[in-house]
Amino acid sequence: MKFDYDLIILGSGPAGFSAAMQSTKFNKKVLLVEADEKHLGGAWINAGTVPSKALREAAAIIYKHSQSFGDTEGKKAFQRFKMKDLLRYKSKVVDYENSEVKRNLIKNEVDTARGYGRIIDENTVEIDSHTGKKKRYTSKFILLSTGSRSEPPAKFTVDHKIVKDNTSLTEMTHIPRRLVIIGSGVNAVEYATIFAALGTKVSMLNLQKEILPFLDDEIRDEFFTALKKHRIVISDNVVIESVDLNRLRNCTEVRFKTKDDDRLQVIETEQVIHFGRRMPNTKDIGLENVGITTDSRGYINVDKHYRTSVPSIFAAGDITGQPGLASASFTQGRVASCNMHGESEMELAGFNPYGIYTIPEISSIGLTEKEAEGLGKDITIGRAFFKELTKSSVSNNELGLLKLVIDTSTQKLLGVHIIGEFACDLIHIGQSVLVNDLEVSYFIDNILNYPTFSEAYRVAAFNGINRINKAGVKYRKTTESA
Repeated sequence: MKFDYDLIILGSGPAGFSAAMQSTKFNKKVLLVEADEKHLGGAWINAGTVPSKALREAAAIIYKHSQSFGDTEGKKAFQRFKMKDLLRYKSKVVDYENSEVKRNLIKNEVDTARGYGRIIDENTVEIDSHTGKKKRYTSKFILLSTGSRSEPPAKFTVDHKIVKDNTSLTEMTHIPRRLVIIGSGVNAVEYATIFAALGTKVSMLNLQKEILPFLDDEIRDEFFTALKKHRIVISDNVVIESVDLNRLRNCTEVRFKTKDDDRLQVIETEQVIHFGRRMPNTKDIGLENVGITTDSRGYINVDKHYRTSVPSIFAAGDITGQPGLASASFTQGRVASCNMHGESEMELAGFNPYGIYTIPEISSIGLTEKEAEGLGKDITIGRAFFKELTKSSVSNNELGLLKLVIDTSTQKLLGVHIIGEFACDLIHIGQSVLVNDLEVSYFIDNILNYPTFSEAYRVAAFNGINRINKAGVKYRKTTESA
């Protein structure tokens, strides 16, 4: 059977975009379908990763300046900078990234269609354009990469004016002096530190028992130190009762209780940002027409090659569930493309890093200390606090920790956990050693530039190996006293 295309992709986010790029390298004819009428790139460029990281960068620069030199003319950051200035910076970055996506699609001769794509059968997609016209195309393969969205709140409304979500928070007209963030996921903590760095008094209402429970315990403790420095107030295990405007006091009131305390509490604020639980964008895309299976939350079930229960249809990115990161989605889309076209049998490596772009950053890969102990491994911990590094001193970035989880008998690396400046970049040094099953002596036997934050690996490796060998005054005295 002759098809119109080799691959039709629903969604132009990181998974869809990378699958399109990879498929063109195999000389395949590709149609990329995007529901947004104005922009390509999905939430990745227009509402999620790129704009949030652009705002984070601007806030980090302002925060670092204020930490180094204090308030300028007695004014806080929110008094000196206008939200429109930050949004102008964000828009410049977003516009450039949009142009790059468009340029790459044109250069690689990827056809695009604007409208809502829906599966009709295992090889047919119908596109409902924004003008109301419908057209069907056939393809040997179909990739679903429609992403995810935030679950709406149950007891209040996101009006995108006073109460915002991740799609509308970048439309704020000013930097609020008081802000309530409802939610506890990665996006919630990132924006909490971004606004706190700008001088906003931030209160976080966490609907869960704890924040970021997957972090290594020590890194989590360091992060809470950073939150205290930002003066961010956190309430855990919260149940929201209402969010209403108090016209008499000219403020918005957030009323809540905690699950272990029935006492009603009220916070007065200027703005509220709601970060709901993520939900897959699987509604009305035709899954029922071909019998594609999903889990209990609606995420599409895929195998290690990102193939769904229908052989000709693949899925990648947020629509398949965890880890829900742009970085992972890029690779998932590429792997799906390689597998569907039979170019290679590919699957993701077992070690996947994650990055949290808070101020300061957090990144991790491999086993945490608790996970390693739970597996019955004999481990040794190597630590390097950033305050020990010359680079930290000269750049005024003292808060930070790089932690190595080491197999005591083999001295091989089991995990790396970092909080501090450039953590999301630094993690890839550890990733290379971990994936290649090397000993931590690698960090000692190779020269690292000085002064750099990368030196933390050398310091942490020495710290761990000295513990193992009981070398040095500190560990020798500990042994002798025992």
